[in-house]
Amino acid sequence: MSDTLMELKEKAARLSDAERAELALSLIESLDGPPDIDVEEAWRIEIERRVGQVERGEVKLIPGDEVFARVRRRLG
Repeated sequence: MSDTLMELKEKAARLSDAERAELALSLIESLDGPPDIDVEEAWRIEIERRVGQVERGEVKLIPGDEVFARVRRRLG
């Protein structure tokens, strides 16, 4: 590990939780590259489709607690 990286990690460890989260997001975004406009548009369309299904009563929402309980039972 380089001295620079070690120094950065030490300084980052002294940041607040919120600052570390912001730094982490910034670093991840720098690795991801520029946003893909087509993907963003596809997600927007999918979100609108799903919201429409909920509003029209085509799908049944399951409370988060129930979902996690089901997952725990399957994993347990």
